[in-house]
Formats: sequence, structure tokens, C-alpha cells
Amino acid sequence: PYRGAGPALNDTVAGQVSMTFDNMPSSMPFIQTGRLVAIVVAAPQRLDGVAEEPSDFIAEWDQEMDQNLADVISTQDAVLLGRHMYEEWSHFWPESEIEPFASFINQVSKYIVTSSELTFEWSNAQRVLGDLASELAVLTATEGGEIGVHGSIELTQSMLEQGLIDSLRLVVIPVIQGRGRKLFNGRTTSRLRLKNSVRTSSGALLLDYDVLHYS
Repeated sequence: PYRGAGPALNDTVAGQVSMTFDNMPSSMPFIQTGRLVAIVVAAPQRLDGVAEEPSDFIAEWDQEMDQNLADVISTQDAVLLGRHMYEEWSHFWPESEIEPFASFINQVSKYIVTSSELTFEWSNAQRVLGDLASELAVLTATEGGEIGVHGSIELTQSMLEQGLIDSLRLVVIPVIQGRGRKLFNGRTTSRLRLKNSVRTSSGALLLDYDVLHYS
């Protein structure tokens, strides 16, 4: 999933992100979520929006991308994963030496969003019981590090639809292939505010957005 190695993004895709902060109608009031901990999606994708199989489109992992990944995970105390990512990553990452992500994902608290029992042992992994929004309300009610969402596209889009995502940290790779599943494909409209943008030495774009919540 990072540095062109490891299992691919494997969940189904839904959702579309559109409209930036500058386009917001003044009559739309911004809602404070009340969360003391930010929920952050980190995802690589192609310029055409496809996030499936990043190992197929990340030809070069440059120093800026490496530092960006280190910065993203340095602020996270917990991770949310969908069922498919849990099954693939629980086999791959315990034996991986791809740093800094291997040490991070193996040690961090992992909350697996699934209706069935976990079948593979992985340190600090537990199943989310009951309603995800209710569980996140508890997890984000006290101060701490961010909660990251990595790899799980279907989970990401479901959370966007429910207003459960606070930030997007995207790595946009300058590749267009015309096929594959997109990270955002039309079921949801989310309003974003650009926080930071960096062009890397390999031509990728590091884009950080706040997700704005309106009534």
C-alpha cells in the first residue's frame, strides 16, 4: 500500500468529493463536530482518481512522499480498517520490513469494522462492536492522537457519508490509466478546504484537506 509494495486497496469504492471552501454558499453554517480527536483518511491515488492497486501505479517513492507518510502516522494513536484490509494486512505487515509503516501498523491500536469475528491474530487488533458512529463518539471524546483510516475504501466512503471524516491526506500520482476503482465515484458530495499542497520531486502532489461539515 505504500512505497509500491504490499497488498492492494481491496474494499469497494463509493463517494465523490466536490466543492472547495471558496465555493461554499455563505448561508450554509459550519457545524462543529465536538470531536477532540481528528479522524484522518490517508490514501494514495492516481490523477484519474483511481486508488485500487497502488503498487501498479506508484513507480517512484521519493523522499518527500516518505517524509509525508512519516508525518501522517506520527500523529496517529489508532487506526480503523475494513474487513478486507484486516485480512490482507494481518498476513503481510507482521513479517514486513517496509518502514516506517510496518512498525507503526503492527504496534498501533487497530479497530476492525466488521460484523464477523476476527480470524487472524494481529497485535492490538479488536473488532468494533455495534454502531461505528457510537464507537467513534467514545474514542474521540477525550484528547489524544488522531485516528487514521488506511486502505479501506468502502469504509472511507461510508464514513464520509455519515460525516465521520475530518481530514483527507491524499498522495496524487501523475498517472492516468483509464481503468480501476476510484476513491470517489459519485455517491457522496463532501465539501473540502485545502490546508496544504506540495509538489514532490517525482511529480506527485501531496494534498491535505479539511472536510467541512454543514447543516
